[in-house]
Amino acid sequence: MSTAVPRILHVHSTFDPGGKEVRCVRLINHWRGAAQHAIVSGDLERRGAAALLDKAIKVSWPKFPRLSGRPSLGRLKALGAAMAGYDLICTYNWGAMDAVMAHTLFADVFKLPPLVHHEDGFNEDEANGLKWRRNWYRRIALGRCGALVVPSRQLERIALETWMQPRVKVRRIDNGIDTRAFARPVKADALPGLIKRQGEKWLGTLAGLRAVKNLDALVRVVPHLPPEWNLVIAGEGPERAHLERLAADLKVDDRVHLPGFVRQPENLVGLLDVFALSSHSEQFPISLVEAMAAGLPVVAPRVGDIADMVASDNGPLLYAPGDEAALLDGVQQLVGAPHERKRLGQANRAKARAGFDQQAMFDRYRALYWGLMGRNTQAG
Repeated sequence: MSTAVPRILHVHSTFDPGGKEVRCVRLINHWRGAAQHAIVSGDLERRGAAALLDKAIKVSWPKFPRLSGRPSLGRLKALGAAMAGYDLICTYNWGAMDAVMAHTLFADVFKLPPLVHHEDGFNEDEANGLKWRRNWYRRIALGRCGALVVPSRQLERIALETWMQPRVKVRRIDNGIDTRAFARPVKADALPGLIKRQGEKWLGTLAGLRAVKNLDALVRVVPHLPPEWNLVIAGEGPERAHLERLAADLKVDDRVHLPGFVRQPENLVGLLDVFALSSHSEQFPISLVEAMAAGLPVVAPRVGDIADMVASDNGPLLYAPGDEAALLDGVQQLVGAPHERKRLGQANRAKARAGFDQQAMFDRYRALYWGLMGRNTQAG
């Protein structure tokens, strides 16, 4: 067994801050000097999650062949060659699947290390159903991976039944957070450029500003709420201008706030009164766990594992995806019911602490990664 610090390569199609990227950063920061990390972003202009990396940890950004395009043998071979020299390869979501295929085809040629593929969910092009061509490609590409990690029961079922992966290879690891950090009191001016004024109430969410998140629906809720209620959507993405126009058209632009990506989400979540999701597709959203840990009631679509995540008392506030009338009804039930908001929030906080604290997540990823590398030393 090697005693050198292991080198781990992380292959992402983009590295903007989202669920999988934030989790990747948290693991890197937690392990500190126990491993050396190299990160690939297929789009060099989209590396916003790098700002979350601990400045004391050195991370490299190697040049890498294109991750997208026609999967020609030449491009796949180039991807295989680029993955040589590491102790573990971690790939993430459909956007890195060509790297997974390259590993399956050229692992012996380039003496490649074990590969762990992570699937966290789907973009708008597969939100309403998986594409059979991609399912076929995934089945082949995943043939030689050491493990396939998923965060939700739904993805676990898809991995086993649709992608036909063996049970021994599929690992479901729940996303975890520092639940206690989200229970701390937050000052009204904790967010740069945005102050929660006395008497205001905030409906809010954390999400990439992408079409699959269906954030239009949340903006359309605002005109139906009392004037002291504001909407805060934290995140960045291509839908920003569209959401700003929609808020202006509905004459609620003074009550809809888009503060951008929030580096310390506990500073936002702790100021919210109600947390809401409007996505067409989710699996195991970290933002939902953060809201639960902060003691918030949740209005969200019944997709992915959300129904299993929230406290049972919060279950009636879940709605069928795309049902904007039910979303509005759920929010309105909470707007005038502060005692109910507190009761549901306390139930959610208790469940988050019991089931979704980050230490269990750290331990399971460490056991998987270091086990595949044949290293039994503790990673912290």
